[in-house]
Amino acid sequence: MPNATARKFGYPHTKVAETSHWLVLVRPQQPTFGALVLVCKEEAQAFSDLSPAAFADLKSAVDGIETLLREAVAYERINYLMLMMVDPDVHFHVLPRYDGERTHGGHTFRDAGWPGPPALASHVALGEEEAKALAAEFAARWRS
Repeated sequence: MPNATARKFGYPHTKVAETSHWLVLVRPQQPTFGALVLVCKEEAQAFSDLSPAAFADLKSAVDGIETLLREAVAYERINYLMLMMVDPDVHFHVLPRYDGERTHGGHTFRDAGWPGPPALASHVALGEEEAKALAAEFAARWRS
């Protein structure tokens, strides 16, 4: 059973990929195009509570994310934010960063914070079907 954080970010409809210990989900609120959430499947509410196996598997998840987003978004930098204030399960917000804008699905995505910290309040809110479609598109590209 996925944790509350995964469900809040739309699991299973927003699932891009899954490793032994991690879920990769499309983030419905997109501060930048391709924003994802990387959620640990273990019951842990502190980073230090993760098992050694989850830490080792994090490498596989990150490799897949960066390969996917490099191709799909052509990011210049990538940010992994661990913001566990509202959603306490161990997770990262993954934000591809770029100068300028990207377009997809009739939306224009600007990185409003570039080149500084990400501007999370400035985002494109994907509808449920749009998030599901983007997740399916990314899933098809995952390590293909």
